Order: sequence, then C-alpha cells, then structure tokens
Amino acid sequence: MKLWRKSASPEPAAAVNAAAGARYTSPKERLKGDVQETARQRLVIASVIFGLAFTAVGLRMGYVSLLRDGAEPTQRVAARGGSIQSERADIVDRNGAVLATSVPVMSAFVNPHLLLDPQEAARKIVTALPDLKYDDVREKLEGDRTFVWIKRGLSPREHDRVNRLGIPGLDFQAEERRIYPQGTAAAHILGYASVDNTGLAGVERYFDQQLQSGETLQLSIDLRLQRIVEREIARVVQKFSAIGATGIVMDATNGEVLAMASLPTYNPNSTRTLTNEALFNRATLGVYEQGSTFKIFNTAMALDSGKITLNSVFDATSPIRIDRFTINDDHAQRRPLNVAETFKFSSNIASAKMAVEVMGPEGQRAFFDKIGFLKPVSTQLPEVAGPLWPRHWMKINTMTIAFGHGISVTPLHLAMGSSAMINGGILYQPSLVKRTAASDKGRRVIQQKTSVSMRQLLRLNAVEGTGKNANVPGYEVGGKTGTAEKPGRGGYRQKALISSFVGAFPMNDPKFVVIVSLDEPKGLPETGGYATAGWVAAPSVKVIIEQMVSLYGILPGDLKDGLPPIEIASTPVPPPVAPPQLLPASVRRSPGDHRRALPVRPAPGQTAVAPGQTAAAPGPAVRRVASE
Repeated sequence: MKLWRKSASPEPAAAVNAAAGARYTSPKERLKGDVQETARQRLVIASVIFGLAFTAVGLRMGYVSLLRDGAEPTQRVAARGGSIQSERADIVDRNGAVLATSVPVMSAFVNPHLLLDPQEAARKIVTALPDLKYDDVREKLEGDRTFVWIKRGLSPREHDRVNRLGIPGLDFQAEERRIYPQGTAAAHILGYASVDNTGLAGVERYFDQQLQSGETLQLSIDLRLQRIVEREIARVVQKFSAIGATGIVMDATNGEVLAMASLPTYNPNSTRTLTNEALFNRATLGVYEQGSTFKIFNTAMALDSGKITLNSVFDATSPIRIDRFTINDDHAQRRPLNVAETFKFSSNIASAKMAVEVMGPEGQRAFFDKIGFLKPVSTQLPEVAGPLWPRHWMKINTMTIAFGHGISVTPLHLAMGSSAMINGGILYQPSLVKRTAASDKGRRVIQQKTSVSMRQLLRLNAVEGTGKNANVPGYEVGGKTGTAEKPGRGGYRQKALISSFVGAFPMNDPKFVVIVSLDEPKGLPETGGYATAGWVAAPSVKVIIEQMVSLYGILPGDLKDGLPPIEIASTPVPPPVAPPQLLPASVRRSPGDHRRALPVRPAPGQTAVAPGQTAAAPGPAVRRVASE
C-alpha cells in the first residue's frame, strides 16, 4: 500500500519533509527523518552564530588597527629579541650620576559618553586638579568623542584625589614620565622628551633610538664641574647685567666636553620654562664674531707656514686705512712689534699685516677650512648652527678676520679650534659622550712645534698681557681675550659687546680649555666702566679653574715637566640587564628594583668604580684624578 500526502497540516518536525514530497513507509522512518531535520536546523543556527561572532571580531580588529582615535591609551611596547621593553633608558654623567630617568605614572582619561553630568564632572575634576581650567575641561567632556585625556603624568597625590571623585567614565592609564633629577643642570645638553617619551631636543633627541631600546647613555660631562660652570656664569651675568652667557670646559687631549652651559636656561621638568629664548643654546647655536680670540688662529697659521718666527716684526706704528675703513689698536704701541708683542698687546694692525703678508686671502681661507670653521661643528646635538663667512674672500676680509671680525662661529667652534692649537696640533671633534682611544684619533692641522709656540704665547698673555686677570698662581694658566662689537643696522653697536676669554692649563702640557663668553655685559665702576673680556670674562675663567683644581685635587707640583699627563677618572656604567619577559609597564617594576646611586667616594689613591666591577689599574704614564 502506498502513502500519499494528505491535505491536513503535517506535524512540525515533518512539515518540511512532507512539503518536499517525502514518503515514509513506517512511523520509524518518519521519526528518523524528524531527527535529521532537527540536526540540520541546529547546524544552520550554529553556523550563523559563528559567522556573526567572526564578523564582530573582524570589525573590532579593523577598528583597533585603523579607525581608533590615536590619542586613546595603549600599552606602549616594542618587540625586541622576543622580549618587551617599554622604559626609556637613563642618561648619566661620566661618574654615573643620573641626569635623566623614567618613572611610572598614572594618566587620567574620560569617556564622555558615560558621564551623567559633564558640567558637574568638570567642576569636580578642576577641584582635584586646580592647575586645569574649568572651561577647557567642560568643553572636552561635552564633546562627541569616546576618549579624551584629562591630565597625563599625575603625581601620586593628584592620582589619589582624582580617584576619590568616583566619576563614572573616568579611568586611568599606566604610563611613564621622563624626569630630570638635577633640574636645570645641563639642560641644553640633555634636552627634553615629550609626554610620550620621545626625545625632542638635545641628546634626548639625538640618541632617541638608543634610549628607547633601553641602552643607558653615559655622557662625558662631569655633573659637579657642570654646576661650577653654571653657578659662575650665572653670577657674572647678574653682576654685569648681561643678557646671556655661555661657559665650556673641554678636555684638549681628546675633545670630550666636561661641562657646557648656556644662559638663559630652562627646567626640562617644567614645560612652562620652555621659551624660545631659554631653549636657545648659545654654545652651539650662537654664531658670533669672536674678536681677538681669533688671533690665536691667525698667529698659529702664520707660524705654521714657516715664513715667520716669533721674532718676525710687523709695523704697528699707524692705523691701516683701506677703502672707507680704518683699523686701529685698542692698546696702541705706535711702533713695530714682533710676533710675541703682537699677541701680548693684541695688536689688530700687526695681526692684519701678518695675515696679508704671510698667507693672503686664499691661504687664510684654506686654513680656517682645515680647522673646521667653515662648517657646522660635528657633535651629538641636533641644535648646531653653521658659521658665517664671506663668500668673496678679499684682502679687507683677510685683514678683519685676522682679529676676529668678518667671520662668525659658535663658542664650541672656538673651544675645538683652541684645543688643537695647544694640544700638539691635533683637531678633535667635540664629544658629549665618553670616548675611548679608538673613538676619534683626530687629525693633524698644525705642526707640533707650532703648538709649542702657541702655548708660550698664551702663557705670556696671561702673565703680562690682556689675560692677567685669569692667571692662577702655580697652575701655568694661559689664555686670550676677545671683545667684539655686535653688528646692527648700519654698522656695529659700540655698546653691545660679546666679551670672551679662552683659557687653558697647564700650559706646559695642556689638558683643559675653559671658555667664558658674555653677551652685552655692562661696565662697572670697579672695572673703570669697561665691559671688555679682560675685565668681565677672564676673572670668571680664573674662578672656574680655581674650583677645578680643588675638585680634582690637582696640586701646583702636579704640573711640573716630566710627570705623566693628567687623566680625569670616570665610573663605567654596567651593561643593561635584559628586561623581564612580557611584562607591561604598569607592573614591570618589582619591589626589589632600585635606581643606581652615586658611586661611593673612594679612598685616597683609588678611583671610583661601578658596582660589581673592579677598578682597572692606571697605566704607568697616566695620573688619574679621583672622580668621587
């Protein structure tokens, strides 16, 4: 017997089969068909659910990768060798003193869509964070965005106050904040980092990649000497009502910068102090005519040519008139002068004749190019300026450049070039990081015998010439003054001076070059109304040298001929330890983690060393100066 489809409604489970004309020969077969159809329906439903889930995940991934607001907080990590590293590395001085470091902080943010009353929330937030403005916060909270920062880098006290508000939609993100424990010290060297820990200036910017990779940066500067220089130039700026100043101490034997300061300055911990005037680094961006300090290079150039000796004579009896200009002497002797007297009395007339008669325009230009004065100085700072020099180098340019007018360079150029003139004739590019013997072997720019003659002339000038106010008895100080009028509209401004002094010691075996330069100092009754370098800059170099020999324990007898050269000791920084695996910044610091402290002061005759390292014995021909 055959079963035909009835007109009556089939049972629910068999409806579809019946509609398809399915034929069942028995109730058992009908039950089996119902079970299969139910399973099929469940598979379809499950497939739809899984499809929707995958679609949601895909949309979320696309949103996170492409569409999310860039300001929304994320855990900042960088894959490096299978590990996660998020902390910006420390910057330390040559003795291991921490100059810049990163600390964990909390930052507050809000989802305005979750706020019940934006105006009331803004009022509470401003009460907890009084440095914020109510209108600014209210505008943020009333916007359509799903995320806005309230304040980044909260102090622990601020975090506690904001957390106690209990505002729905307000939350915190663990971040890191760059801090500078020494305040304004070495600000123009260090620079500063953004709120996202990206270097924006100074070595923070120059070494940004190294610091982000977690490798500690050790500078060549000595924090203690840096503070000495900063205090002294701040004192003389105030005393002589100058608009700014710079001070540099350089190791003449390898080009390491031991201290470099510029005023006005700023505090990298406070964005309020980051003005254009404060950010201007006079040591590397200030391009000035350096006045009679250029007689160092003019004299070395002439002597190195072999065409003259220290006894060669140049007539300084009367001024030089060329075109519509007249060249005079400030300390006129009105007679012929030999090279030593030309340097001692700082004669512009004799120096100009020396340049023209011995070298000429092409020879002079070639010499200044050789010592690096026609291009920006190469050092580990992004803030460097190029010098200004005449494109058409004519006879009158040769004359004025001989005594430091008509060409402008930075004080760091001056320190670099002066070091080469006295250290035996080797030019080193200035370095803000510690050097090894293989770091920069330098290149010869003058003969060694020329360098010896320049030491004698610099020493003569500090004993009998214009640099007497920089002399420190027992320490063989040498130096040269330089006073230049600043250019203005229609000519030079006679009352606006750049007064600089280049000092060096010990002149029997030069180790240190010390430069102090004041911008527009004002004369005082005690200086006879003069604001020239011999009165305002030379005494400051003397103060710095006196404190240096005290700091490093250098005795007058240490500078006698025949003794090994002086070497400034330093503390090596241990290699970085690999960070823990896959730990977020918010929990990465364990209770046992501690920052490095200053090295312990060594016993007499010892050199400070880093923890876990042994002190290397100094070589037989080196005298180390204790670093701590």
